[in-house]
Amino acid sequence: MLDKKIIIALDYDSITDVDSLCNQINPTQCRLKVGKQLFTRYGGSIIKNLQNQDFEIFLDLKFHDIPTTVYKACRAAFDLGVWMLNIHIQGGERMIKAALKARDESNPSGKLIGVTALTSLNNDDLSIYNFNERSSLVNHLALKAYNCGMDGIVCSPGDISKIGISDDDFQYVTPGIRLNQNKDDHEQAFTPQDAVKLGASYLVLGRAVTESDNPDATIKSIIKSID
Repeated sequence: MLDKKIIIALDYDSITDVDSLCNQINPTQCRLKVGKQLFTRYGGSIIKNLQNQDFEIFLDLKFHDIPTTVYKACRAAFDLGVWMLNIHIQGGERMIKAALKARDESNPSGKLIGVTALTSLNNDDLSIYNFNERSSLVNHLALKAYNCGMDGIVCSPGDISKIGISDDDFQYVTPGIRLNQNKDDHEQAFTPQDAVKLGASYLVLGRAVTESDNPDATIKSIIKSID
């Protein structure tokens, strides 16, 4: 059973909407993702508010800057006690190691994962990186993350089979999960069942849960479907 493998993306503008959802779901069954939208508006207080409700937080800020700046930003984020944080692998090895140093000094049990290629990008978008196809770039960045000692990567479920890493401890956090085939902003969409079969460690869902008439029942149904 993929217990607590569900991550709900809080793509809201209002703390009122966040609290409304949290009152309808169970922190023993899912984790929450706070991104730039909420964090820019509410800062660290939104993290503490959710932690006080017993939710574990994936802070999705995708840091990408010079190593010193990323070290300080990651240190501040891990000082908040977040369960997971991400950075862009494209920042390079020195930046990755600076982020890992911040994690190890502040919150050694926290997870640091790397963003490969955004799930909205197609092969044409990726041409600026001098790679002919998405899978080549994703594999290149995933190997860099793994060799540097990161806990895993953010990628599309469709990328996993093309990544040459044989390590069950290396984790795949997969956005673009839908209960139907509506892709929205993503280049491809996958159902929870599809994603798990492809090797996903964590499933990130947004509107499928946040716009549901019964979010708790939707989460339970997803967990049951991937058990």
